[in-house]
Amino acid sequence: MIQLIKSSFALLMLIFLVMQPSFAEDKDINWSTLYAEELFHITEVMVTDVASPPVAARIYAYSNLAAYLIARESGGGFKHQDILNQTYLARQDWEISYSGISSPEFASIYAMLKVGEAIMPSGYLLKEKQAEWIKNALKAKIISKKELQAHLDFAQSVAARVMEVAKKDGYLQLSTLTRYTPQPGEGFWYPTPPAYISAVEPEWKTIKPFFIQNLENFEPAPMAPFDMTEGSSFHDQLMEVYTTINELNEERKLIANFWDCNPFKVEFTGHMAIGVKKISPGGHWIGITGIAAQKGKLSFAETAYVHALVGMTLHDAFISCWRAKYDTDRIRPETVINQQMDQRWRPLLQTPPFPEYTSGHSVISRASAVVLTGYFGDNFDFVDTSETYFGLPERPFPSFLHASEEAAISRLYGGIHFRDAIEEGVKQGEKIGNMIWGKVEKKE
Repeated sequence: MIQLIKSSFALLMLIFLVMQPSFAEDKDINWSTLYAEELFHITEVMVTDVASPPVAARIYAYSNLAAYLIARESGGGFKHQDILNQTYLARQDWEISYSGISSPEFASIYAMLKVGEAIMPSGYLLKEKQAEWIKNALKAKIISKKELQAHLDFAQSVAARVMEVAKKDGYLQLSTLTRYTPQPGEGFWYPTPPAYISAVEPEWKTIKPFFIQNLENFEPAPMAPFDMTEGSSFHDQLMEVYTTINELNEERKLIANFWDCNPFKVEFTGHMAIGVKKISPGGHWIGITGIAAQKGKLSFAETAYVHALVGMTLHDAFISCWRAKYDTDRIRPETVINQQMDQRWRPLLQTPPFPEYTSGHSVISRASAVVLTGYFGDNFDFVDTSETYFGLPERPFPSFLHASEEAAISRLYGGIHFRDAIEEGVKQGEKIGNMIWGKVEKKE
């Protein structure tokens, strides 16, 4: 049984405890910073729950949707088209009455935290954060005691409506579907060292996307077939992974670790298995979204908008990627190398517990980068501090697309993906991102 040790998580918590928002009068509040800080409380609980990458994306999508639903009716004057009108949610009545609501900002964040509470196994941990949010908002005069209950009731009603939608997206039915069993024969995925964890979310393709109407439109190109013949595409790619890991320099190691984002990492000390908790790939890009919103000095409404857009993009991208993973059911490099070349060989990064093709980080990073580039511009440089609390240095990037390219190639440097899974994953993500941004790009 894996004993989950919270050393990394404790460091994360410590840093954010000393970075609590400085509340002042409403007019002085940096809403984009405050939004990111409150959203991070949801990330904290996801790390506690060891939420899988697709599950984490779903949580980000619905929690940010709740905040956006309130912000969209607050007279924020969005620069782009309403997100909901571009999704299947457009068929539902989302009209919200603002009677007695003076601070949509307060209600948006409270609704976001309430969805987080309802949608996660350990969501009850957010009750303390909700109480702190109320206390700080009253102290900063964002709302008055007289107005408080009306705002709480309003936010809770919006959160409840979001959860009604979430309960119908197929997630609750996953446990009733046939369990995954590794296929016999060469070339198919099999659990990997050191913990040999069972396949994660094999039926995620049954979850309902927000923007994607037909998953077949976003299928990647066929992968190289399993073929150990010298000179075959598969064998060449396998040797590339093997050689890359054996010849890693310090910069490539840094890149691989910076984009690791593996919530399932396990380390062994003697006979004890220690789970090292980390943010997910989606959590990394939500972090980048918050960094960009703060640098861009976005209003509260626009901050909620771009976070909801990226959260829903992540959700759809993971559904598309997971469909490809379990349709192809491709073996990981580590398994092939251990079976046929070098039993002691290990990748730099721990291999995640699901099939190889396509690369999840490649898909979701490119999709997110395309949407963020559309929103903020082609040459929006930023400093990514998403991993500093794990002891990794901050990394500057000249653009979101450059960051996504580094995230993709990091999977080769980590030894966990073949090149075609990376390159086709980037193409898959770009197609998804372009489709989504094309829907919201122009004002109605």
